[in-house]
Amino acid sequence: MNNKTNTENKQVTPTSETVRDALREVMDPELGMNVVELGLIREVVLENNKLSITMILTTPFCPYGPALIESVRDTASTHSSMTTTVEMGTEMWTPEMMEEGAGGDWGLF
Repeated sequence: MNNKTNTENKQVTPTSETVRDALREVMDPELGMNVVELGLIREVVLENNKLSITMILTTPFCPYGPALIESVRDTASTHSSMTTTVEMGTEMWTPEMMEEGAGGDWGLF
């Protein structure tokens, strides 16, 4: 006999905010900060059961770029169970893109 309630069987519909929260698990191994904190996640769009994330890297030739992109895709897919794509944005990263207070450890803000 299955004792699970209907609420336990339901898939929670993700929001842009819950996806961003999940992406806090993805760390930039060189800087030791997560991709949301660094401001690398530029856009999260959920539409027609598809999740599209636009992100940037701290430098154009970031040696961890491919691994970060794949980690973002895997983490978002796991937390949303939606078809997930990660696209690279064209804007250049600057420290001002970091979350408020995140640059304090660097003596920037």
